[in-house]
Amino acid sequence: MSDKTAKLSLPNGEELELTVLSPTMGKDVIDVRALGKAGYFTYDPGYVSTGACESKITFIDGGKGQLLYRGYPIEQLADQSNFEEVAYLLLNGELPNKEEYEAFVAKIHNHTMVHQQMMNFFNGFRRDAHPMAIMIAVVGALSAFYHDSLDINDPQHREISAMRLIAKVPTIAAMCYRYSVGHPFVYPNNDKSLAWNFLNMMFSQPTNDWEPDPILVKAMDRIFTLHADHEQNASTSTVRLAGSSGANPFAAIASGIACLWGPAHGGANEACLNMLREIGDVSRIPEFIARAKDKSDPFRLMGFGHRVYKNFDPRAKVMRESAYEVLELLGKHDDPTFKVALELEKIALEDPYFVEKKLYPNVDFYSGVILDAIGIPTNMFTVIFALARTVGWVSQWNEMIGEPSRKIGRPRQLYTGATERDYVEISKR
Repeated sequence: MSDKTAKLSLPNGEELELTVLSPTMGKDVIDVRALGKAGYFTYDPGYVSTGACESKITFIDGGKGQLLYRGYPIEQLADQSNFEEVAYLLLNGELPNKEEYEAFVAKIHNHTMVHQQMMNFFNGFRRDAHPMAIMIAVVGALSAFYHDSLDINDPQHREISAMRLIAKVPTIAAMCYRYSVGHPFVYPNNDKSLAWNFLNMMFSQPTNDWEPDPILVKAMDRIFTLHADHEQNASTSTVRLAGSSGANPFAAIASGIACLWGPAHGGANEACLNMLREIGDVSRIPEFIARAKDKSDPFRLMGFGHRVYKNFDPRAKVMRESAYEVLELLGKHDDPTFKVALELEKIALEDPYFVEKKLYPNVDFYSGVILDAIGIPTNMFTVIFALARTVGWVSQWNEMIGEPSRKIGRPRQLYTGATERDYVEISKR
């Protein structure tokens, strides 16, 4: 923090002195809370210039292409760490030592199963229901099964709820897929990692001894790690807003899943893969490139560029390596969709139009390619995003609940409707 101030001249001629806060990283922030006492408030659609909270969890510098979890570069964590260790880091602020890590993993493993009665809950959904619709309902319903830890003011209750969410959401996510295809649910194996377990719960059958390949497990672990948190995005802000009312953590996380379902947020990798399939063949790429450059054409290339990153998405660098490893393992280089993806990637990295506008392939481009190659249907892509982001949501929720100055979220508005008027009886209208 700092003792710098900014002066604002108000319409009534008064001058208001506002405190300027200095973060440990990033731009200075003007504290506008004094505006309310002066009879004004700010107007900022989408909150793009508004800091709604103070946080110590994640930092992004879009200009530099930098993403830090608790100060650690995402590239280092994705390459050298694993999802469970990253979950501990996001929740607790520091990397664990060996004993802390083993104790944390044991706690998660203690909660990977879901209540047996939840199996019956699934039977109430149509088989063709979207997995995200089921996820929202089932995660929200966890509070009906685990209501012994819903006191948000009790740190021990918050920890138990956090462990349950991190452990059970992967199980629920896999159950959503198995239910949609009519396959029996697969129980988690607590001797394995969350990434291994998820792939096993998705694809193993009682009739064989299939196990996920280590390369696929590593790729899935990286996807989980890279999507674990991303500062105050729409779904994280939704979780914080819902949680600010005192709602239980299961309800707050369910609200985040609902927000993530929006195609402008969590559905980008699905949209990217659909685009690759629409292009269909490498020979048609110039046609679509021309359309992307044509300002009068509404078509846009999905999976390129990013709202926050004005440079290369740091997560994409890591995902690119995994994408090539997975394609090599599964022999997918001759698949038409992946041929299109690889050629588009080459063009985006070399074409002056893309380079000038910094339309680099982003994490959604590569994660969509990987998930499709593994055999995961596109309607499960956002579910996997929600699975990974649950760790960040829980960490952000827990941080918010622990703040002594916590207040219920209450955004203001710029009202442009009718002024006060009298009611007129219907016969006289």
